[in-house]
Amino acid sequence: MKDSKLVAIKNMPVTKVNGFISSPLSDILSVEEPLEIRIGYGPGAARVQKNISVTMRTPGNDLELAIGFLFTEGIISSYHQVQEVCHTGMECSSQKKNIVQVELTQDFMPRLMQSDRNFYTTSSCGVCGKGSIQSIKTVSPFCHLSKPHLHLTTAILYQLPGKLRAAQSGFAATGGIHASGLFTIQGDLVLLREDVGRHNALDKLIGSALANHSLPLNQHILLLSGRASFELIQKAAMAGISIVAAIGAPSSLAVELAAEFDITLLGFFKENRFNIYTSSDSILIPTVYEN
Repeated sequence: MKDSKLVAIKNMPVTKVNGFISSPLSDILSVEEPLEIRIGYGPGAARVQKNISVTMRTPGNDLELAIGFLFTEGIISSYHQVQEVCHTGMECSSQKKNIVQVELTQDFMPRLMQSDRNFYTTSSCGVCGKGSIQSIKTVSPFCHLSKPHLHLTTAILYQLPGKLRAAQSGFAATGGIHASGLFTIQGDLVLLREDVGRHNALDKLIGSALANHSLPLNQHILLLSGRASFELIQKAAMAGISIVAAIGAPSSLAVELAAEFDITLLGFFKENRFNIYTSSDSILIPTVYEN
């Protein structure tokens, strides 16, 4: 799965104000553009073409984003169901870069009832309630797997935010982009994806793992550069992730979903401190001090 070269940052003119003095400068910004995801499915002459979603994203790793989105939405359950994925569209070069076509194998029928709910086309949308949690449990391919017994040390956990920030080339250039990082239990960064949309960054990461046949990611730590929302925990659960850590805070529904899926959820990572919101019996985090 080869992605084309796309522009993720752009120089734009700004006026910088320092005290009572202003001066014209050039600033580096993260690019935000729409990406339309389309699928083709069905046999021969009866093949159907369908627009699935339009999401605002940072260009780059678009093919991973499309595959990851289809997987975390429950529309596909395996990379073997993908026949081809590529940029497509009209002759206009700008349009061609903003449309991804995913051709599914002729013998596979996608779960399109999932796409009709349109959960995640913006960073603010989502679903709520116990009914939504139960519906997600029915489509996760890894919800019945036994959880591996993992031992986390606080010394390693404290290193993760710094390692994520050091590897974020987009954030270093613009200061305005989210990241999802996948770490080993030993604290080694194995995969990083960035995007202006936190959900897109995670879809890119999961799409890459799906294409490389690396799922489930149940022996890794997922670190989110911002807050942990319901949709991010849902995507982590779909990929079989057992440990989610976030620099920011989780929402109440994110905590409920993490508990439902037996995911260890950590948040508010600061210097030498964090909160444990849910803790799986299979994940051991020894406490250093107890008051």
